[in-house]
Amino acid sequence: MTRFAGIELGGTKAIVGFGSGPDDLSHRVRIPTTTPGETLGAIAEIVAAAHRTDALAGIGIATFGPVRLDRDAGDWGCILATPKPGWTGADLITPFRALGLPMALDTDVAGAAVAEGRWGACMGISDHAYVTVGTGVGVGIVCDGRPVHGKLHPEAGHLPTRRDPAIDPYPGCCPFHGDCLEGLVCGPALAGRLGRAGETIQQDDPVWAIVADYLAQLAATLTYVTAPSRIVIGGGVATNPHLLPLIRAELRRQLGGYLAALDSDEALTGYLVPPALGDRSGVLGAIALVQDRLAREPRSRHTATGNPIDRQSSAGDVQ
Repeated sequence: MTRFAGIELGGTKAIVGFGSGPDDLSHRVRIPTTTPGETLGAIAEIVAAAHRTDALAGIGIATFGPVRLDRDAGDWGCILATPKPGWTGADLITPFRALGLPMALDTDVAGAAVAEGRWGACMGISDHAYVTVGTGVGVGIVCDGRPVHGKLHPEAGHLPTRRDPAIDPYPGCCPFHGDCLEGLVCGPALAGRLGRAGETIQQDDPVWAIVADYLAQLAATLTYVTAPSRIVIGGGVATNPHLLPLIRAELRRQLGGYLAALDSDEALTGYLVPPALGDRSGVLGAIALVQDRLAREPRSRHTATGNPIDRQSSAGDVQ
């Protein structure tokens, strides 16, 4: 069976897995995200060892952002200005070039969105969005079955957010924008607001109503601007089972009956959903990205020696 390496590079941890989909995903290895050299070096060693044992067909990388996906840019494949200390300018491609394998690169949320569309909560849907709320906030948007890219990639986690200082005096933790969405609801924001680790917050704490308000604002914006058929909300913060019902109720209030198709509890239950793939969405998304890359340009396009041709078939794809 054809095997691929899937690399989910997150702000707190990286996960490496091998397989072709959910049924044969194996050897998932978790690595702390420390320095670029240490983290990428460890990942490259794991992938190289797997390739020596049982030849891989390609490598998919689904990374936290922002990241340059434009192959014509001088900093293609590099992390752009990021709150993650030490990672601005990190080169994600070079550590894997020596393997000579086809590669695909995209954001972690774009990969997760593709995976949920292929194997998870959005099967049979060609237009949907994936939101992750964890160390940061990211949004992947799929249109006609493919991730949306423009000059950059969607960065909806940094959308301006309506905040009432009388209700929520916390000014936000984003080093670029303060109280943008990410600065108000990410894991570090919850810890900064309450003075304790986010995982210690009780499921019925009043702070979740504030978080639901802000995430409903994001869902409303996605609804009005991209009109997705479904929105998946995942990530560590979103694992609180009480949060999603709060977001649905708040979204319905914010839409104010304007969109009749979403003006019922039943409709919103099918519209805002948890990831069906759980914590595997990201690494499976990385695998899906490289599968799609090879489907668009078969291996026969490679040189006879197996060395990669230095070109790009679409945004984020590499050989």
